[in-house]
Amino acid sequence: MASALLVMDFQNGIVDRFDSAATLANAVSATDAARAAGVPVVFVRVAFRPGYPEVAATNLGFGRLADAAGDSMTESAHGTQIHPALAPRPDEAIVTKRRVSAFTGSDLEVLLRGLDASEIVLAGISTSGVVLSTLRQAADLDYRITVLSDACADTQTDVHEVLMTSVFPRQATVTTTADWVSSLS
Repeated sequence: MASALLVMDFQNGIVDRFDSAATLANAVSATDAARAAGVPVVFVRVAFRPGYPEVAATNLGFGRLADAAGDSMTESAHGTQIHPALAPRPDEAIVTKRRVSAFTGSDLEVLLRGLDASEIVLAGISTSGVVLSTLRQAADLDYRITVLSDACADTQTDVHEVLMTSVFPRQATVTTTADWVSSLS
């Protein structure tokens, strides 16, 4: 069974808003280990075309963002580029999504099929955003899912904990980065 590591929303504008040094370090560790083990790494970012034509006025979350963000969330903006600590390699895919889930408005599912990946490993900021939405959609698409609990972060630590201990285990294996890295050897 082939797997892929999804490193989600570790982009400059999001990493900079979080106190996420430990989370970023764990994502780097997971990425390095995946590369060494031959597990494909897929980077996911959220970004929009200039003028935000993908954002409907009815979308409360992204609608407010489009009104306030100026050009900071466009595809070429510094804030939407993958954080340099992770430095995607030329042969690693960067998926651009237009919504919270890594699947919505992106070619992620096509890419995962091309990689023959039936299992995905999730690292992401934020736990209650991209990780939750991607996990739910991936479960509906019949992927086997692992969540790296310490390579995910949320502005609300209590929400992060509830998701990791009570919600995610219903549809995924929740583990630490160190334990997942150990399982690769």
